[in-house]
Amino acid sequence: MNKAIYIAASGANSGKSMLSLGLMQLLLRNKPKVGYFRPIIDNPIEGKKDNHVNTIIDYFNIKCDYKDTYAFTRSELIDSLNDDKEDEILNSILEKYKKLEEQNDFVIVEGTDFSDHGAIIEMDLNVLIAKNLAIPVIIVSGGIGKSLEDFIQGLRLTYDSFENKDVEVIAVIANKVEEKNIPLILDGIGKNLPKSLLINAIPINSKLNNPTINEIAKALEAEVLFGKELLNATTGEIKVGAMQLAHFLNHLSDECVVITPSDRSDILLGTLQANISSKYPTISGIILTGDIELSPSVLELINGLEKIVPILKVKGGTFGIASKLGAIRSHIYAENKSKIKLSLNTFERYVDIEALSNKLITYKGTNVLTPRMFQYNLLKRAKLEKKHIVLPEGSDDRILTAASQLQKLNIVDLTILGKRVLVETAVKRLDISFDFDKTEIINPIESKYFKEFSNTLFELRKHKGLSPAMAEDLMADVSYFGTMMVYKGLADGMVSGAAHTTQHTIKPALQFVKTKPGFSVVSSIFFMCLEDRVSVFGDCAINPNPTAEQLSEIAIASADSSISFGIDPKIAMLSYSSGASGKGEDVDTVRKATAIVKEKRPDLKVEGPIQYDAAVDPTVGKKKLPNSQVAGQANVLIFPDLNTGNNTYKAVQRETGALAIGPMLQGLNKPVNDLSRGCTIDDIYNTIILTAIQAQE
Repeated sequence: MNKAIYIAASGANSGKSMLSLGLMQLLLRNKPKVGYFRPIIDNPIEGKKDNHVNTIIDYFNIKCDYKDTYAFTRSELIDSLNDDKEDEILNSILEKYKKLEEQNDFVIVEGTDFSDHGAIIEMDLNVLIAKNLAIPVIIVSGGIGKSLEDFIQGLRLTYDSFENKDVEVIAVIANKVEEKNIPLILDGIGKNLPKSLLINAIPINSKLNNPTINEIAKALEAEVLFGKELLNATTGEIKVGAMQLAHFLNHLSDECVVITPSDRSDILLGTLQANISSKYPTISGIILTGDIELSPSVLELINGLEKIVPILKVKGGTFGIASKLGAIRSHIYAENKSKIKLSLNTFERYVDIEALSNKLITYKGTNVLTPRMFQYNLLKRAKLEKKHIVLPEGSDDRILTAASQLQKLNIVDLTILGKRVLVETAVKRLDISFDFDKTEIINPIESKYFKEFSNTLFELRKHKGLSPAMAEDLMADVSYFGTMMVYKGLADGMVSGAAHTTQHTIKPALQFVKTKPGFSVVSSIFFMCLEDRVSVFGDCAINPNPTAEQLSEIAIASADSSISFGIDPKIAMLSYSSGASGKGEDVDTVRKATAIVKEKRPDLKVEGPIQYDAAVDPTVGKKKLPNSQVAGQANVLIFPDLNTGNNTYKAVQRETGALAIGPMLQGLNKPVNDLSRGCTIDDIYNTIILTAIQAQE
């Protein structure tokens, strides 16, 4: 079941704080612990907390560390984006969110506040964050200053921005709109959008939209002369006191703010008297302009009144100050309990609470695993139980660099094979951080294990004609030595192949680590991290021309590996034809392999023969195999031979920029994994983590 919701604004001044408050109150009725998270906060004033975060945690008394409620300030975000650190940004956001997800029954994630510029960048960022967190979205849009047509069009464009990236939107809230326009807005937004989408509209409320006296005082840098205890008062219209008092009193309205020069004592005192009178409206505050001191007699008179409204004194002319007031935005903040309660009441009055609650509770989420979530899960899994991995190729710079990165994370123990002096020289040349106390460097022929390992190999292979001398020659080879460490339990797994062929890497494992019971063949898979999903490709590295039986075993092993790594497998047995249309030896092999998989593992969803486009494209899949549970949504793709598999994974990797994690070998008693000689540092890093997870099993 889904455990979070993402609140995304379509622009500035949307009023999403009301939505956050309303959702928090709604969820706390059914969930004991609800977390609150803002990926990006505005730059806070020194010594103060973010207003959104502070309001939520204070009002609902949420027990959490303030630093856990956000990932970046806006300045930190901009600096990181300027340094091309988008990956680090998303990884940090994901890590902080997952921590809250684990600690709570549900998490409300509130998107960015839109700045005065860069709205398109902020929208893209919100889409990207929601997609990588893999949570549904509620869109909220404010209608102030927009025509009806522009408002509806903008809201629908925002909806399309999320849906086009496969981020599900479950509700749209039109906020701060004219009440008379609500039917038109609901009808306009609902056209051409799914009927299942919840659409609500909240009319503008001047008490919520207008700033409090406190916000006015801060924005104008005013001196508060009287009424400090009433600064949280909501405000209505602005009234400029420039005419004679007798005429001005006729213009007063409920909760208005009066602006008048400091030397207009008649307007000041008349307004205060009107506020006391039952015949006139209640005044929220008075702003005195011109920076002129009040006379002692006027101050004495005001001090003697039983009821005084906030009186502010500011620098600047009356009409200049009046124009500035129009630009002051209202916010909901922790101290203003009355405004929070008004927001909650307004939310519950105009939003279909029952329907929204039902959507949040019943939303099942998507089975699509995003690449970033997959990589996060890999690290999390690896940390569960620290394993020891041996790296035979200590002479390769890429191996040493990847090892350096893994040392910092402290999630695996490593042993590197090679001459220590050469490793030390390489580390110095590469200028990388490397802790020789953490990672043992072993030269096989000088190792205390050399003789023991040689004798063990002789005993294991003497029936094949291996002599003691030949065993020692082989054990001097780093691949044999590293594999023997795994066999003997001195290491939990091995990763090699950056500087050696596949045959050189896996031959020792096939000779004495051997295959698991029930496996007749060793195969490989790649985890292909595409833009919006993770697919499993197999076999792309080991078996040139598998038989139908071997192909079925590869499919079953790949499905089980997928399950182990959090992917619900839908297996496509690939061929040059789909369904029963194709004929020929190659397609018959795939057809037979599919039948064997269905017989051996009826619990697995499998389709074959099927072409690649029908396997992954929903439109093509529905057309070619309309009744298939796999067509159009396959995530485990089994290639008929090594030629097809190897070329396809490399073509997809190069043309799409996909990250290919692997190959990961399947079927061995203990994990030994083979790298490509063209591998990157990231490939090595990821394969070591995969190997550590395999070793946990």
